[in-house]
Amino acid sequence: MAVFSSGLFSRRTQDLRAGLRHAFALRAEHQAFTTEDLALLERIAEAIVARRMTAPATLFLESMGPMNFLGSQALHFLAPIVECIFNSSELAQVARLLEQRDSLQRLTALIEAKAAASKGAPAR
Repeated sequence: MAVFSSGLFSRRTQDLRAGLRHAFALRAEHQAFTTEDLALLERIAEAIVARRMTAPATLFLESMGPMNFLGSQALHFLAPIVECIFNSSELAQVARLLEQRDSLQRLTALIEAKAAASKGAPAR
């Protein structure tokens, strides 16, 4: 019968804990937004506010937040079809943005800020 040394068992336990901590991490490392990413988010927010779709867009973004990574993977999968309609570089940029957990929160905040600013502006 083999006897485990306490050092070997302790090291294996620490390795297992570290592996599980990484596998079930809720937050990925923070990736900074580039100026192109921020410009794209601004354009999307402006288009939503201009169409007066603030409330539905905010509800949609907040309800779909946990599934943003799946959305990015769907965009990668559907890219050959969707590229017929949309610019391929912006489509790839949107898919990359959806992979970041903070992107939907950032877009929601931009939409709300632009909607609040447009309420204060005189009607056209």
